[in-house]
Amino acid sequence: MKPLLNTLYVTTPDVYAHREGMDIVISLKGNEIFRISCLTLNSIVLFGAGAVSTGLMELCQEQSLSLVFLSRNGKYVGRYQPSTQGSVLLRMRQYEVAKNTSESLHIARIMIAGKIQNYRCSVMRYMRDHGEAPRLQEIVELLARAKKNALLADSSDTLRGIEGFAANAYFSIFSNLILKQKDDFFIQQRLKHPSPDRTNALLSYVYMMLTYETQSALETVGLDPYVGFFHRLRPGRASLALDVIEEFRSYLGDRLALSLINREQLDAKDFCQETENSCILTEKARKTVISEWQKRKTETIIHPYLQEKVPIGLLPYIQALLLARFLRGDLDDYPVFIVR
Repeated sequence: MKPLLNTLYVTTPDVYAHREGMDIVISLKGNEIFRISCLTLNSIVLFGAGAVSTGLMELCQEQSLSLVFLSRNGKYVGRYQPSTQGSVLLRMRQYEVAKNTSESLHIARIMIAGKIQNYRCSVMRYMRDHGEAPRLQEIVELLARAKKNALLADSSDTLRGIEGFAANAYFSIFSNLILKQKDDFFIQQRLKHPSPDRTNALLSYVYMMLTYETQSALETVGLDPYVGFFHRLRPGRASLALDVIEEFRSYLGDRLALSLINREQLDAKDFCQETENSCILTEKARKTVISEWQKRKTETIIHPYLQEKVPIGLLPYIQALLLARFLRGDLDDYPVFIVR
């Protein structure tokens, strides 16, 4: 099993990132503020970085570290990716499946059905722990039907409609899952860009982290993260990473966001209005989210398919590996991640 490596998130803007031996050094105004060995990392994400040395880029190439550049507010700017990993035959098979309407739809149906089932599990878990709340049983039943419909979808457009319907239903009762700070954290519908409220802003930030980690996992096993089976191909969009994180959104993303709110690790002061309709996290809040995410990654779970205890942080890698094995023909079907 692959060792659990971390992603280095540099949230301080205008820093200079460079190399000293096998160390990555972050400096601000000529003063070193952080240092870490590259051997503990699999990727680096820089928010509003001032400069990156060519030596650091060489180190990323040598150690197969991806380097992602974001604006101060988390908008994607660019990416430095080392040489392609894995077998060219695997990628050729991936491209063949992506072009084959029937084969790509089959994988997409499994992924979206898994996503909907995990939505359903999240709601039922809340009901077990906290009892009934308005409309929860209704949504559980609706999601059960949506899952069945997803597995029977006859086209990608039909599947997108089912996925959108299920997501809207789930987020219509998401505020029930927020137990503390209800006046400051609420959500009526999922809105991505811009995020009009604190809850949407937090979810977007968590999903962003999950996307980049999943993208790195796909590249590690030799898959092309930009060629997916459900999300449409678009320049610069990591469509396959977005496909794979669908099955993780509620278990990894939503649970982390809810934990941060319900444990009052974040509050209203950790957010600010960038514009009238755009809410963003402060630098302090981003560091809190990243810290809790890194802790969460070290927790273990019995993987539902492998039936082995694995760190949660390896779930994107494990699913990427299982997807690669299915595409190679080593597995009869893709074993989507479903919470038990």
